[in-house]
Amino acid sequence: MNTIWALTGVVIKELYRRKDFYVLFVLTALLTIAAGSVRFFQDPNIVRYVKDLCMLLIWISALLITIATAARQIPAERENRTIFPLLAKPVTRGQVILGKFFGCWLASGTALAVFYLFFAVITGSREHYWPVLDYLQAFLLQWIMLGIVTAMTLLGSIIFAAPSSTVTILFIVVAGILFLGRHLNTVALHNAEPLRSIIYTIYFIIPHLELFDVRERVVNDWGLVNWLVCGLAALYAAAYTGLFLLLTWLAFRRKSLN
Repeated sequence: MNTIWALTGVVIKELYRRKDFYVLFVLTALLTIAAGSVRFFQDPNIVRYVKDLCMLLIWISALLITIATAARQIPAERENRTIFPLLAKPVTRGQVILGKFFGCWLASGTALAVFYLFFAVITGSREHYWPVLDYLQAFLLQWIMLGIVTAMTLLGSIIFAAPSSTVTILFIVVAGILFLGRHLNTVALHNAEPLRSIIYTIYFIIPHLELFDVRERVVNDWGLVNWLVCGLAALYAAAYTGLFLLLTWLAFRRKSLN
């Protein structure tokens, strides 16, 4: 575990050294400015619209940071040829995968926490209402979902040739799951065999990331999701995250490092 946490710390420090972290602050500032200007319209409904926009931007930004950070980990080690002394310490390939995963996941969680903190402060100061538990639950569910995305991206970084292609493909896949995944069973009903069975198979195989999206509840102040349901969602995410990490490890074992 000491080896895994050492690798994790390296990934987190990398986020601070790169421009991603500073871009995060710029995006956060833009979000807070947008949320802080809602009272100029003198329309209480504008608050919901701006909150909805801010939450959407938080999701997009968090996905971009997570995918971009995870996609370059293994390829960068191979390109810089630091993977050879790393594995000669000795460090197993499984420890490398786990260290990279926890580092990317914690780094994305740090970025996400900053987004939610600024969002909560600005909207709370304007609305004079502080649904802290609602924001905390939304943050936790989204962070749990980013664990699945991190593991998927690490797998993609082993399969695809370049980090740029991994980022593009994974972002398209994740966006497709979020916007279309929940509707695949309905789409399957309107198709004939064998296409119907294929679509149903995809529907039951893919991780349904939209289950962790509670933006509508936060925007409309619908209250908390039952914490038992959140716990089941966490187990669901842990199962898919473990599966993708296992596939990543198996692919990495067979991957030539030359």
